[in-house]
Amino acid sequence: MNDENTTIEKLKEKVAQFVSERNWERYHSPKNLSMTIAIEAAELMEKFQWIDEDESYKEIVCNKKEIEEELADVFSAVLSFAHFYKIDLSDAFTRKMMANAQKYPIEKVKNKGIEAIKLCREIHAKHKN
Repeated sequence: MNDENTTIEKLKEKVAQFVSERNWERYHSPKNLSMTIAIEAAELMEKFQWIDEDESYKEIVCNKKEIEEELADVFSAVLSFAHFYKIDLSDAFTRKMMANAQKYPIEKVKNKGIEAIKLCREIHAKHKN
C-alpha cells in the first residue's frame, strides 16, 4: 500500500477490521478516540522534545522509522474516529482548507509569520466577544 493508490476509505476499513477482530468497538467512544489522538500526537512530539530546530531536522533523518510509526499511530486513531462516527475526512479536510484560505488570505499572510500570528489573535479575539 502507498499514498498514491490507497483511498482513505480503504484505510478506514483496515482500521475497522483491526478493531473488530479484537472486539474493541466498545472502547471507541468519541472521548476515548479523541484522547487517543492527543496521546499519540504527544508521543510524536516527544521525539522532538528538548531539541532545537536544527536538531529536529536531523531527528527526521536519523529516526525516520520511529517517527513514521508515531505518525501512523496518530493517523490510525484519526481514521478510527472518522470510521466510527461517519466523518468523511476528504470532505471535512476540503471544507477546512477553504475556511483557512478565507481566514488567512495569501495577500495578508504570505511570508509574514508575525503578521499571520497577529491576524490569528485578532480573529480569535473577535470570536470570543
